[in-house]
Amino acid sequence: MRKFKLVASFILFSLLIVPTLVQAQTVLLGEKEKIEALIKVVSQLKTATFMRNGSNYSADTAATFLRLKWRANDSLIKTAHDFIDKIGSISGTSGKPYLIRMRDGSEVNSREFLLGELKKLETVTADRTGNSS
Repeated sequence: MRKFKLVASFILFSLLIVPTLVQAQTVLLGEKEKIEALIKVVSQLKTATFMRNGSNYSADTAATFLRLKWRANDSLIKTAHDFIDKIGSISGTSGKPYLIRMRDGSEVNSREFLLGELKKLETVTADRTGNSS
């Protein structure tokens, strides 16, 4: 009888805890996927110029830089918003904001651009799952 209670307790524990752990992992993976998607958007802006600390960079170089900066600061980045605020918006060296010069010559703050792209990603994700972000 004691063995039965132990097995029943284990099964009950598994049924209650495992879904919570899986859900927590899914949330973390979802945030990483959002960050990867933001970096991909940057890499696809082939006609834009990325300005950081007074220098201009291509889309591919900007995307590579963001990915390397993310890896170097991985412990600080839990969400896509963390990524935007701590990696994709300002220089850690100078404190100056990153800018993106579009093909038409207009300039946009990278924070505002990335937040807009994140909103699009989250809208698409919510539409696919039937949930709102």
